[in-house]
Amino acid sequence: MNQVKHLLEIKGHAVHAVPPETPVLDAIRMMAERRVGALLVMHAERLEGIVSERDYARKVILQGRASASTPVSEIMSAQPITVTPETEVLECMRLCTHSRIRHLPVIEDGRVVGLISIGDLVKAVIDEQAEQIEQLQRYITG
Repeated sequence: MNQVKHLLEIKGHAVHAVPPETPVLDAIRMMAERRVGALLVMHAERLEGIVSERDYARKVILQGRASASTPVSEIMSAQPITVTPETEVLECMRLCTHSRIRHLPVIEDGRVVGLISIGDLVKAVIDEQAEQIEQLQRYITG
């Protein structure tokens, strides 16, 4: 099974991040512009948390907070679950399912080197299964 590093080779290592003091409204705009569902919250090179559309819906909209004046540090998920480039894809899927999360920051040597989503993981599993089916079909007909 593929490891996270294989996903990042295909997807890339780009991460979208905001500082903790960023207003939620700016973070939501950034997510919309970049077509992503979550942003890392970082202070310099240090990962402080992750903020998602789900955090926005549950901690801003439902609680009647003002998007323009609430900093992401007040609604982010602090101490997010992280993985390394060597983590297996199936382990990442287990983490996402068990923890009911959709995004996993990838950490190597104490620094963020990528971000993977449940969508990335599902695609990797489907691609691997398609490859296995193709190999079996060639074996059967060959």
